[in-house]
Amino acid sequence: MATNVGSFWQQSWLDAQPTLEAVERRLTTITQGLPRVIRVGQLDAELLDQELLALLKQPISTSLSHIKSTWASQYDLELSLLIQTLLYKYSVWDTGATYGAKLQDLTFERPPKRPRTSSTASGLLRKTLLAHATLTILVPYLHAKLRSHALSYSWPDIPRSDIRRQTWELVTRLETFQATFSLFGFLLFLHNGKYRSLTDRFLGLKLVTARKNVSRNVNYEFMNRQMVWHAFTEFLLFILPLINTRLLRRRAMQYLLATKTYVSLKTRGYASASAYSNAQPGPSKLAGKYASLPEDCCAICAEDASSAATGASLALQTGGSVPSLSLSTDSVPTFPITIPYRTSCGHEYCYSCLTVRMLRAHEDGDPGWECLRCKETVKSAFREELEGETGSESGSGLGSARASFESNLDGSVVVVGPSEKR
Repeated sequence: MATNVGSFWQQSWLDAQPTLEAVERRLTTITQGLPRVIRVGQLDAELLDQELLALLKQPISTSLSHIKSTWASQYDLELSLLIQTLLYKYSVWDTGATYGAKLQDLTFERPPKRPRTSSTASGLLRKTLLAHATLTILVPYLHAKLRSHALSYSWPDIPRSDIRRQTWELVTRLETFQATFSLFGFLLFLHNGKYRSLTDRFLGLKLVTARKNVSRNVNYEFMNRQMVWHAFTEFLLFILPLINTRLLRRRAMQYLLATKTYVSLKTRGYASASAYSNAQPGPSKLAGKYASLPEDCCAICAEDASSAATGASLALQTGGSVPSLSLSTDSVPTFPITIPYRTSCGHEYCYSCLTVRMLRAHEDGDPGWECLRCKETVKSAFREELEGETGSESGSGLGSARASFESNLDGSVVVVGPSEKR
């Protein structure tokens, strides 16, 4: 019984062989179509080629502008022609696809039957690639060169009887026809997705997938990264104008100075620090770094000079004092006070120096300016009367002029100049 069943299936298999062979032969005769090439991939390939050209062109243009400022604009078209020619030789001519098309896994379709003598290394016909290079590289260069020359010599403004004006009108008509046909060609490309441009359609160059058995894998990692960076840059553009960088820099310098002072005291030992604090009679004022500067000298001018002069004698050490710059009252002071103004803490400064420091402190958001002699917060100042100035200025009222730098709650700063009446 089992033998009869086995022979039945074997006979059925043998009877079905002619039918299976016929189906197999029919399938082999059917041309296996390539995977469909999406339109966005072809357009992305063209955009990538343009970005590659700009990426290679930018550093060369910058180098030429450093050699001579006019070379970058003067030889811009020639530089583009050279880079495009090199890219075409090492991409389309040798491999059959541009670099942008390779990134999209695309290549130009090879003809089914091609003689070896007339084909390039990429397998495409030599005459086809020569025509394609001429129409895509050389013709746009000549057109741009002619248009630039015509505009430089005002061909559109020449009378119509001149041959140059007629040439210009012919060029504009050709541009109009080319733009119109390009529009129709692009609409056809959107319809069937075969040829991106008029040149590709005219020469029969069509982009196909480089591999037959490939599945399209959509990856949004690059898009997500671009969106994150775009949002981050917009956030920085919004938040950076609201940050007072000068105030942050000043706070950082104060922190570094305080750290340096603390480290210096630690190295000297707490004994000297406590002895110095015990030597102070009661709750006296803090001594600034310009406390020992003579009263007839402007401490702000001295600070500006010490910061500007490298290795000057006014360079101060932490906790040290400033050497006397005016040894006698009869000698001319090193930093004389111009238009003296007395601050709320009782020290005198130049009007211009004090005004700049007070306004800077207000812009930084500080309640006042720290005096360089006593480290008190200065919020106002008034004009100091000089000898012989009372009688001459009593009529005009300049002797009672004051300059107020008070930082009110509303953030306003009042500055009264030396020539203004109260």
